[in-house]
Amino acid sequence: MKPRLIVSRQIPQAVAERIRAEFDCPWPEGRDMTADEAIAALAETRADALMLTSHLKFGADVMARLPASVKIAATCSVGYEHIDVAAAQARGLPVTNTPDVLTDCTADLTFLLILGACRRAHEYEAIMRAGWRRGFGLGEMLGLRASGKRLGILGLGRIGQAVAQRARGFGMQVLYCNPRPLPAEQEQGATYFARFEDMLPHCDILSLHARSGPDTLNIMNAKTFGLLPKGAVFVNAARGNLVDEQALLDALQSGHLFAAGLDVFHDEPNFDLRFAALPNTFLFPHMGSATVETRTAMGMRALDNIAAVLAGKPAIDPLWR
Repeated sequence: MKPRLIVSRQIPQAVAERIRAEFDCPWPEGRDMTADEAIAALAETRADALMLTSHLKFGADVMARLPASVKIAATCSVGYEHIDVAAAQARGLPVTNTPDVLTDCTADLTFLLILGACRRAHEYEAIMRAGWRRGFGLGEMLGLRASGKRLGILGLGRIGQAVAQRARGFGMQVLYCNPRPLPAEQEQGATYFARFEDMLPHCDILSLHARSGPDTLNIMNAKTFGLLPKGAVFVNAARGNLVDEQALLDALQSGHLFAAGLDVFHDEPNFDLRFAALPNTFLFPHMGSATVETRTAMGMRALDNIAAVLAGKPAIDPLWR
């Protein structure tokens, strides 16, 4: 018999084909499962595994209702704020994520946010869709040149390093803040700052790539936005809760920030519509990993973890040991 699997969200075609070949998996085509629906499906099928994404809050209350048949829960994401890892560990349930595979696509999108914010992409797009019909003088609708700027990166991990690599192609000077400096071969000439506040006054562009946690909650606030040079550009493709959104709105409306490129928000998908009303924002609906290649790789990595555990082997990407 094939192992029994429940998938709580729609998935790329190639991943679905592998599931059909290797697992017994009745999932609802065309819609996502709620936690209650996922629990019911796991119980009804006596499933061996659950594959979920960040849309399903996998807290202690949900885990308490999992059938005993479930041997692993694999999230198809790098972030795992939606999972109560301590509760999973207390239950002895292996939980896994999908690191590494979305680094390049998230870095690509980050650079798209940088360029779009600097070059007023939202405003130019709106002009064209409204019909254009009027030329602009040499002093009108001017953006900022991205090349040659000083790019500050909070969190020079895998994605931060990939962004820095792209920035060097634009002749940017890379600055970064980490808990500790990286080895020279990973820094690649970037300038290290031990204190975030010390780096900010030197950033023409600031991009966040830090993890979400108590020490980074609202790390961008009225004080830290104020430390950026006037006319700086702010980009966030990491986590929405790194930013005090009222402080960001104030900095954009006052002109202290030239523009912002945002892929993440505090309340998703119900983000603060005041951002959409601002001309100097370039906005995406949390799409850092949204390419055929990357979403397929994420699904395959989740299935690799499931297959390993069900075969009696250690998980490839365990969230606890």
